[in-house]
Amino acid sequence: MSHSPPSGLAAVSDALLAMSRHLEVRDVLKTIVASARELLDAEYAALGVPDDHGGFAQFVVDGVSDEQWKAIGPLPRQHGILAAMLHEAKPERLADVRKDPRFEGWPAAHPDMSDFLGLPIRDGDEIIGALFLANKRCPKPQGGCGFTAQDEELLSILAQHAAIALTNARLYERSRELTIAEERSRLAHELHDAVSQKLFSLRLTAQAAAALVDRDPARAKGELQQVAVLAAEAVDELRAAVVELRPAALDEDGLIATLRTQVQVLDRAHTARVTFESLGVRALPAAQEEALLRVSQEALHNALRHSGAEQVDVTLARRGSGTVLRITDDGSGFEPTATRQAGRHLGLVSMRDRASGVGGRLTVESAPGKGTTIEMEVPGG
Repeated sequence: MSHSPPSGLAAVSDALLAMSRHLEVRDVLKTIVASARELLDAEYAALGVPDDHGGFAQFVVDGVSDEQWKAIGPLPRQHGILAAMLHEAKPERLADVRKDPRFEGWPAAHPDMSDFLGLPIRDGDEIIGALFLANKRCPKPQGGCGFTAQDEELLSILAQHAAIALTNARLYERSRELTIAEERSRLAHELHDAVSQKLFSLRLTAQAAAALVDRDPARAKGELQQVAVLAAEAVDELRAAVVELRPAALDEDGLIATLRTQVQVLDRAHTARVTFESLGVRALPAAQEEALLRVSQEALHNALRHSGAEQVDVTLARRGSGTVLRITDDGSGFEPTATRQAGRHLGLVSMRDRASGVGGRLTVESAPGKGTTIEMEVPGG
């Protein structure tokens, strides 16, 4: 029996609510997958998040029992139709996935699947995962797919939920990796930016989705308005919370002690050697200290997580009548002129904004294979 549209829209609301309830990405992903299966009335649903090594960092399924999942064996590698979702980055609606030329077979215990709907999950230009649905519970058109263009539209709304959940989870996991309190405060700022932007687009999408539903328009619109209200409230709450934040350690210890502690923590937590040196710097205005701390955290994160550096050096020194923060690494480097791609991944845009926001400037020197030096100069100190 197919679901009526309002129950499908309730599933969209549930997915949005689940994101505000859970910090753990796995709980959020399970909700999204279960919602997708309910919304489209499919036998099976899955969501895959790629890792950096050609496999899946996470793969969540719904419609498969625990026993069956254990019997299927290890997580799928990125191949066949699953890889197509991540690399070709376009929706796939297939009458029979087994007849697709990219199909490479399943383990013996894998359930049999025919009609298939897959959708990449995007964060801007980046593909951060993929949603898969199989075996729609309905009479199939002769030789055709049970999933409709309308199903694809509804699934795209769920994919935006998934993008929000994954973005939040990445930021949350970074906040757990670095145990210092001020790092969490910085991440709350980033989290606020990411969620505000995405919830805004989600509101627009949810409102547009009313046009998809014609069996009970009044009730469907009511459901969608509720989603929009929830999204608006979430933005307001986050904004209010973030206004209150300032790193406690800066107020108590000042910039130099806070940077030294941060570097010591990172030096212990990573295989790379991380050092800190301070040369003749006095206390700075509070806004400048906070901006310097945020930029150092972003630059250190890049050096330790993305560059493969073995040595990272942080220096805070007087220069003329101002102060300069320098973070140098011996990692892989990048091409600074490729700003759009590098800027998005490495947070260079937000670092530049923080520097200019306190009357300072940020310079980046890098080249492939030559390491990276990031300098932020401010007039105080």
